[in-house]
Amino acid sequence: MEWRDDGLIIGLKKHGETSVILEAMTHAHGRHLGLVRGGRSKRWQPLLQPGNSVALVWRARLDEHLGLYAVEVTKPRAANLMASALALHGLNHLAALLRLLAERDPHSELYETALRIADHLGDARANPAALVRFELAILTELGFGLDLGRCAASGAVEDLIYVSPKSGRAVSRLSGAPYHERLLPLPGFLRDDGEAQANDVTEGFRLTGYFLERDVFAPRGLKMPEARHAYLAELAKLR
Repeated sequence: MEWRDDGLIIGLKKHGETSVILEAMTHAHGRHLGLVRGGRSKRWQPLLQPGNSVALVWRARLDEHLGLYAVEVTKPRAANLMASALALHGLNHLAALLRLLAERDPHSELYETALRIADHLGDARANPAALVRFELAILTELGFGLDLGRCAASGAVEDLIYVSPKSGRAVSRLSGAPYHERLLPLPGFLRDDGEAQANDVTEGFRLTGYFLERDVFAPRGLKMPEARHAYLAELAKLR
């Protein structure tokens, strides 16, 4: 069996004396692993790094086998990412989110979004908001999407400023007023795709973090990724 695809390297694991198992998020084949023979050589070590885009050829006798990768680096980002603590923590968090997806399950839109985020991980202004939206997209893909389009209580589509922590549905200012202390803030940029201010992004990460921890990580017996905490701490320092 053989296929060709584009991918984003999100992880590497040593295998034997000279090889690595490369983990990539691919356009058409989802999160996919493969063996790169000689991947620990002086030639390949600087190239096979998380954050780099690659053209992949995967070959195996049977579909369920690990298979072998032939790799060509098409867009090296790793050096720039490693020069920025914010970018490096952001990349590690992006990889942790992608690992929540089932292996070999295609998610082409998430792949394209991950590429755009990877290109700007060191941008402390625009990219954090994109990462919040990516967390929302991950929740949706995993079956825990939030309904932010209309008020859970009244059906109103205007003045939505809260989210119910129980249902994950938006709540309007009027309907939520008696219970506002028990509701989560809904940042404006998640409703209208507008520009996000620093406080909005903080509230956005608080919102997505609540549902990621409750619905995704905790049921799997996992803790929230340390990379997420490190990314938010670095972001706070820069601001």
